[in-house]
Amino acid sequence: MAQSLYLASLDPGSGKSTVAVGVMDLLTRRAGSVAVYRPIVRDDHTAAGDPIITLLRGQYRLPASYAASVGTTYSDVRADADAALTQIVERYHELADKHEVVLVVGSDFSDVSSPVEFAYNTRVAVNLASPMLLVVTGHRKTPADIAAALRFGTAQAEADHATVLGTVVNRVEPADADLVRAAHPGTGVVAEDAELVAPTVGELIEAAGGTLISGDPDVFTRTVGDVVVAAMTLPNLLTRLADDKAVILPGDRSEVLLGLIAAHLAEGTPSLSAVFLTGGIRPEPQILDIVAGLDSRLPIALVPHDTFDMANLAGDVTGSLAAGGQRKITRALEDFAAGVDGDDLLDRLALAKPTVVTPIMFEHSMLGRAKALDKHIVLPEGAEPRILKAAEILMRRDVARLTLLGSEAEIRSQAAQLGVDITGAAILNPGDHEIRERFAKEYARLRAHKGVTEEAAYDQVADVSYFGTMMVHTGMADGMVSGAVHTTAHTIRPSFEIIKTRPEVAVVSSVFFMCLEDRVLVYGDCAVNPNPDAEQLADIALSSAGTAAEFGVEPRVAMLSYSTGTSGHGEAVDKVRAATEIVRARRPGLPVEGPIQYDAAADAGVAGTKLPDSQVAGKATVFIVPDLNTGNNLYKAVQRSANAVAVGPVLQGLRKPVNDLSRGATVPDIVNTVALTAIQASQTA
Repeated sequence: MAQSLYLASLDPGSGKSTVAVGVMDLLTRRAGSVAVYRPIVRDDHTAAGDPIITLLRGQYRLPASYAASVGTTYSDVRADADAALTQIVERYHELADKHEVVLVVGSDFSDVSSPVEFAYNTRVAVNLASPMLLVVTGHRKTPADIAAALRFGTAQAEADHATVLGTVVNRVEPADADLVRAAHPGTGVVAEDAELVAPTVGELIEAAGGTLISGDPDVFTRTVGDVVVAAMTLPNLLTRLADDKAVILPGDRSEVLLGLIAAHLAEGTPSLSAVFLTGGIRPEPQILDIVAGLDSRLPIALVPHDTFDMANLAGDVTGSLAAGGQRKITRALEDFAAGVDGDDLLDRLALAKPTVVTPIMFEHSMLGRAKALDKHIVLPEGAEPRILKAAEILMRRDVARLTLLGSEAEIRSQAAQLGVDITGAAILNPGDHEIRERFAKEYARLRAHKGVTEEAAYDQVADVSYFGTMMVHTGMADGMVSGAVHTTAHTIRPSFEIIKTRPEVAVVSSVFFMCLEDRVLVYGDCAVNPNPDAEQLADIALSSAGTAAEFGVEPRVAMLSYSTGTSGHGEAVDKVRAATEIVRARRPGLPVEGPIQYDAAADAGVAGTKLPDSQVAGKATVFIVPDLNTGNNLYKAVQRSANAVAVGPVLQGLRKPVNDLSRGATVPDIVNTVALTAIQASQTA
């Protein structure tokens, strides 16, 4: 039977979503298969989806379907509470039978009074045999109010025969946080965070029924810190602007609109979150042409309300965690970790030791290890929006120290327009930095055998890929990650010229970590070597096994071919057979099988027929392809058909780590690759 934890709040507005994200983050570190379950959801949940289920399933790639995560609705509970409870229990067990741990998130206090609803939640928890984590809101409460709520909640739950595993006080006034902690040892205390409850640009546009007429929808996740009504002349208005403020402006004030955009784009002035044009008045076409020519990301939305009504509406909208995207989620995790002893909570829950390494566990492990190592990573594509968003997350989570390459004015302008905080990142411009001359001399020395002069080297090292690689070579940085904009060749060619391979490695190669639903596999080489010979293939296999082990994947190596065992012959299969023998000779204790077909390597049933006595067949973790054509198609086919996350390509064999991103890399891809590079840096130091 699955273990479970029931998250229940005593009153509305507790910020239960923040706690749910924090707890799910903890659970996915320790358990191989986790699900979320909501016993009671709103009657209209099928239209937009329950926000907590949708948020947790998306953030943690939970395998259970949305429908399987729902118990019943409020109307069913009102109609017959006992029958609804029976349905809740039945549907819970259907879900729990398929998973190791279930996080049960109680109801939202949307339809009934708080005491009645909390009592029903405790009744559900008892019937699910699920210990409870009680969440109390500290919003607008004194420490005495909080103490009373904790006493009431714990007493009521225990009177109803529920087991209280712990308590969390959320949204505590920061000035009271230490006092509350001292008064309630063992209770999690999470301070109020204005950014989490602030609405996003997208939420305000939706609430106002607005229409975007200019700007970048990618900025919709930016939070609106405050609003200012533009009821004065532009010079006076400019003195009242601040970062993250939204401006509410009558739609017929075109001259003020142009001034606001110019101020938003100017270096050293506040970065606005949005402009709302009221009254449904669209600016004249010639004004819109000027706005388009200014090439600003600033969202400008046309709303039907008058200025006064729009100001009131903006003050009434509370932001949700999901709408803020990865930035808010990262902030919520940071707040939760600062206020709750996660290890203690998990110890009390006493989760069984996992038997597999899931993708989420793999990512958690990488981020945690990288944080402990405190490595310095250089990102050559410093002005790329995805790089900037990833940089903010990496620094907030202390994954690595960062240097961004590029024009400082351009990088800071892009960050301001995106609403991204890159405070703490170093910024270097390769084109005019004093280090350029020193790098040129060193590069000319390294490439003298190729006839490279200092003059030619001076031009070459101004390229961001070469400059970043020289930073790694000279010890100014521990590793480099690039490729979100540049080609693979542009990213890794400098490393071949400057960093070169480790003494024991004959060829630089790559692997992808393929994060499937329930396990992580390693595929190599799918990105670098077009057609390796037997010696090179063996070298790739040994490097890939070492990389797998470095990242917690026990290496069992399958040397892939179109034939299994001794059944086939020909140049291609003979190469794989020879490479397998080389691997066995060089690493006698390493489990390796080859040649072997993919189905025999991955499927225990097929393996039982084709290679029943193999240590690898049916349970391979490292898959070595015979050539780049096979590898590139294999990883992309698995990525698309199995909805797998491919982390990589991860370069292996270099003396210091340089890693290439796909040009389609997402922000989480970049975060993972930086963490992975930091860990590699500790192995090569």
